[in-house]
Amino acid sequence: MNVHNNKILEILKREKVVTSSEIAKDLKISWNTADKYLLELAFEGKIIRIKKLGVNLWLLK
Repeated sequence: MNVHNNKILEILKREKVVTSSEIAKDLKISWNTADKYLLELAFEGKIIRIKKLGVNLWLLK
């Protein structure tokens, strides 16, 4: 697990629900990179993605 994934999990513990854009802004990375890290965490079963009106919402599993 990389450093960004740990930071993402910390943010999710604090915020409960976040978007890919919010993660990108918090970590100062591109939206595409943030989305890639979030998808990795979802694939590992650590977080859940909810698609809503063209926005990905992410929360801890």
